[in-house]
Amino acid sequence: MGRGYSQRKGSTAKRKRIKPDSFDFTVMFVALTLMLFGVVMIFSASYYTTMTGAKYNYDMFFFLKRQSVWVVLGVVAMVFCMNIPYSFWKRFALLAYWASNVFLLLLPFIGIEAGGQKRWLGVGMLQFQPSEFTKLALVLYFSQYIVSHRQDLANFRGFFKALMVLALPVGLIAISNFSSALLIMLMGLTMLFIGSPKIWYFVAGAGAIIPAGVLAVVLFPYRLSRIRIWLDPWSDPTGKGFQTIQGLYAVASGGIFGLGLGQSRQKTFVPESHNDIIFAIICEELGIIGAALVIILFAVLIWRGIKIAMNAKDTYGTLMATGITSVIAFQAIINIGVVTNTIPNTGQPLPFISYGGTSLLFLTIMIGLLLNISRYQKD
Repeated sequence: MGRGYSQRKGSTAKRKRIKPDSFDFTVMFVALTLMLFGVVMIFSASYYTTMTGAKYNYDMFFFLKRQSVWVVLGVVAMVFCMNIPYSFWKRFALLAYWASNVFLLLLPFIGIEAGGQKRWLGVGMLQFQPSEFTKLALVLYFSQYIVSHRQDLANFRGFFKALMVLALPVGLIAISNFSSALLIMLMGLTMLFIGSPKIWYFVAGAGAIIPAGVLAVVLFPYRLSRIRIWLDPWSDPTGKGFQTIQGLYAVASGGIFGLGLGQSRQKTFVPESHNDIIFAIICEELGIIGAALVIILFAVLIWRGIKIAMNAKDTYGTLMATGITSVIAFQAIINIGVVTNTIPNTGQPLPFISYGGTSLLFLTIMIGLLLNISRYQKD
C-alpha cells in the first residue's frame, strides 16, 4: 500500500511539474490598456469627421462602435489562444504559410482597391488584409522551420534556403505594400538572427538583402518621391507633403500637457486621423506626457516579450515569442517614426491603437500566443 501510494504521489508530482504556470499578467494588462486607450483616441480623432460626413450617416460614434466590436472579438481570440498550448499550432504552420502566399498571389487579380492599392480580400463586411495574416503565419511556420533546420543553417546553402522561405511572402507583399514587406522582413531576420548558429552567414545574408531593398525603391518612382517628400515635405505642402506637415503641426502644438482630450484642431485637416497618423493626435491632445506614456507602455510590452522569449522552455517558443515581440516593436517604431518625420512616410498602423479590425485581431491572437508561451517557462 505504501509503495502504491508513493507511486501515485510521484505521478501526481510529475503532473504538477508539467502543469502550465500563470500567464504574464503585465503583457495582458498593457495590451488591454493600449486597446482601450485606442478606442478612446479613435473616437476623439474621428468624431468630427463622422458627425459631418454623409457617408458615415452623420454618426459621431461610427468608428467607435466598429472598433469596440473588434476589441471584443480580439479579447476573445486572445483568451482562446492563451489557453491552447502553443505547440498545438505547429500542425497548422505549413498550411498557414502557403495559404498566406496564395492570398497574396490573388491580391493583384481579385483584391479590393483602396487608396490606389489592392491590399484587401473579401466580400462586403467580410474583408481582411492578407499581409496581416502573413505576419501570424510566418511567425508560426518560420519558427518551426528554423528549429527543424537548425543544423542546415550552419552552412551557407541551408541559410540561403531559409532566406528564400522568408523572401517569398516578403516579395509578394512588396508588390503593393512596401512598408508591410519591410516590417515582415525585419521580423523574419530577427528570428533568423536568434536561431542562426553562425553569425557571419546572417551578416552576409542580411547584407545581400540591402541592395535588393534599394533596387525595390529605385524601380518604383512613387517610392523615390516619398523619400524626397520626407527630406523636404514643404516642397509639396498641398500635395504629398500635406499629411506630414499637418501631423508635425499636431505634434508641435500639443506642448507638454496637450490641448485636452477631444480638443485637437489638426484632426479636421489630417486625412485618416484615426488611422496611421493617430499618434500625432495623441501628441496634440495629451502632449509630450501622454505620448511618453504610450511609448513607455510599448517599451514595457517589448521588454516583457523579450523576457518571455529568453525564458521559453524550448527553441520553438523562443522564436515564436521573438517574432511576435519584433512585429509589435518594429511596427510601433515605424509608425511613430513616420508621424515625427524621422523616417519616410509609409503606412503602418500604431499597434492596438490605430483603427483597423484585421490588424487588431491578428495582433491580439499573437498576444494570446505570447501569453501561452509565458505559461511554459524554464524552471
